[in-house]
Amino acid sequence: MINILHGLGLRFLALGHHTPFMHIGMAHNYRNSSQAVQAVRDAGYEISLGLMPKSVGPLTFVFTGTGNVSKGAQEMFNALPCEFVEPHELKEVSRSGDLKKVYGTVLSRHHHLVRKRDGLYDPADYDKHPELYTSRFNTDIAPYTTCLINGIYWEQHTPRLLSRQDAQKLLVPVKSAAGPTEGCPELPHKLLAICDISADTGGSIEFMTECTTIDSPFCMYDADQHIIHDSVEGSGILMCSIDNLPAQLPIEATEYFGDLLFPYIEEMLLSEGSEPLESQNYSSVVRDAVIASNGSLTAKYEYIQKLRESREYAQSLKMGNKKRVLLLGSGYVSGPVLEYLTRDSNIDITVASVMKEQLEQLTKKYSNVTSVHMDVIKHEEKLSTLVKKHDLVISLLPYSAHPLVAKKCIDNKVNLVTASYLTPAMKELQESVEAAGITVISEMGLDPGLDHMLAMECIDKAKEVGATVVSYTSFCGGLPAPEHSDNPLRYKFSWSPQGVLLNTVQSATYLKNGEIINIPAGGALLDSVTPMDFFPGLNLEGFPNRDSTKYAEPYGIQNAHTLLRGTLRYKGYSKTMGGFVKLGLINPDPYPLLSSTTPPLTWKELMCKLVGIKPPAEYHVLKEAVFSKLEKDKSQLEAVEWLGLLGDEPVPAADSIVGALAKHMEMKLPFGTGERDMIVMRNEIGLRHPSGHLEDKFIDLVVYGDNKGYSAMAKTVGYPTAIAAKMVLDGEIDAKGMVIPLTKNVYGPILERVRAEGIVYSTHSVIKQ
Repeated sequence: MINILHGLGLRFLALGHHTPFMHIGMAHNYRNSSQAVQAVRDAGYEISLGLMPKSVGPLTFVFTGTGNVSKGAQEMFNALPCEFVEPHELKEVSRSGDLKKVYGTVLSRHHHLVRKRDGLYDPADYDKHPELYTSRFNTDIAPYTTCLINGIYWEQHTPRLLSRQDAQKLLVPVKSAAGPTEGCPELPHKLLAICDISADTGGSIEFMTECTTIDSPFCMYDADQHIIHDSVEGSGILMCSIDNLPAQLPIEATEYFGDLLFPYIEEMLLSEGSEPLESQNYSSVVRDAVIASNGSLTAKYEYIQKLRESREYAQSLKMGNKKRVLLLGSGYVSGPVLEYLTRDSNIDITVASVMKEQLEQLTKKYSNVTSVHMDVIKHEEKLSTLVKKHDLVISLLPYSAHPLVAKKCIDNKVNLVTASYLTPAMKELQESVEAAGITVISEMGLDPGLDHMLAMECIDKAKEVGATVVSYTSFCGGLPAPEHSDNPLRYKFSWSPQGVLLNTVQSATYLKNGEIINIPAGGALLDSVTPMDFFPGLNLEGFPNRDSTKYAEPYGIQNAHTLLRGTLRYKGYSKTMGGFVKLGLINPDPYPLLSSTTPPLTWKELMCKLVGIKPPAEYHVLKEAVFSKLEKDKSQLEAVEWLGLLGDEPVPAADSIVGALAKHMEMKLPFGTGERDMIVMRNEIGLRHPSGHLEDKFIDLVVYGDNKGYSAMAKTVGYPTAIAAKMVLDGEIDAKGMVIPLTKNVYGPILERVRAEGIVYSTHSVIKQ
């Protein structure tokens, strides 16, 4: 407590505020605790005189834990002019409290822990099932806290007090209720310091990853950059977590502990160590202090073995036994994948991509990322060598490349994670994957991915209460935010452009009111568009996506009369894409004339070939021929002209026409500076309950991209993919063979962890008689 008061003085000074805390030194500067207490009292006297700058506002201190550690900190805090308040009063005093004193609150479990399903706290239930609870500390307490004094030990499966994402949200400017003080700088945010007396690295304070020392007692945690630097200046939260605190007052600590121990010396000397603990005539104090007896840990201290194993595992990683991940692709989605995985310093990542500039940016940003500039498809032998050196491969390549990557993983017995569909070509490898004893996870993005997980969470809960699923409809789309949809396609690219284009010419199959509907490949899909009015202000349309019926069995809803999964776009998208299909632009077949080894073509020359006229042709002649090919559709012609497809701009080199169009559209339809995308997903699940009544369950997911951060598409594809990869590395997913996220042990943790990344969904129901 003494150290963090000293640290607060330094931090306030770095922010431009001289406070009475500057008169408090580090604990080891005092001969004994009495001197230290007097220094705190002297600072408190100045506070009581009103010498605390108005610009810092009322100061609030939150103490967690009820043991000796927390009580000792509170005892020192009492040397200040202080008032203890209830946690629910913290918000008010943090805004309008008396500047001539400081405020404290002691936090117990019931103040911030609630059951996820009903928001209540049951102490007995929590002791049995802590994983069913979450902490509201980040929303109810932390925003009104100046300094957190943490004295609780964290165990696996229990809620954390603060995560890195919480810290990011907390480090935002807070306006003072009294307004700015003239001539004084405003504080950057309310939460300024954390004193983690528990010194529990990676525990209840997730981002407290290493202890500080007496020589270097403070560090700053920058949540935006996820870095720790040894200073009291700059952005972030001041951290103090010295793990050998008694050494700062050595004489007094020795005398105090000696006085406590002395009354029990005789009974310990007279005991017989070879006898079972149960037969010893110990007092309760000594009995509770016995850690090991006859070569075994006593019941109270059996947790030490788990701690020992965990530490040994961590040490083995530090000695070079790190997890190695190979990431194929450096496009839009790679950012969140890398950001998530690099939080773990025990994971080394290699990124292989043809995009040289992107690779250079990534290696500059992340210290534990190395890059390999290569075309994965064209250098199979090099790919195989790379795969062999890693524990897990994440493929963010187009889905057509995944069978090749999977075969290399099978040959080298390396696990694989992708966000793309489990295609027939991948399914053919099922037996080989099982024989190799590896895990291959597919459909771990947004759609497919989160749509499966949200569906299965609802379906499994319905089955638990005896309900039957009678219908399932899911539509999802990645779109520009409405204010940025001002182009003929009403679309901009936040993920693989070629994948977007090819999806429009896929075949589709779905079940509607008991009838199977088949839509052939080649563009007929775009004729099956229907308006989507569940968010009327967005003016959406939807069309079926691939084979929906194949999910009846995996979802366990074979008796449903309707099963439809579809894609969302703004109204007008499908009509424009239909024009490209008519012109033969969505053609994935090899087209040698666009090879990088042949003379470049202009779009005008290519369009002449596609509409069957001899180049070079006059602009108006080509335009008329294209207009005729488009069956005289003016809006489709306007889109072709808008994209410059009748002009003299060179066609990008590519293997196919659709590949060239994808590269062209990526240049013409990118998200500009300050523009953001959005994700819209709607699941509608019809349930029949045992009572006979019907329920329509609606699950909505809407996510916006960050202006200066990741796109919504990157977040909703990248984070689930990264989380699944981490679960494989950590052994949480250990099933062998082809895996998609349809089981609770897979989708449960992922849905919980994506919420921590800001991917939050909502549900509501309509009951019918």
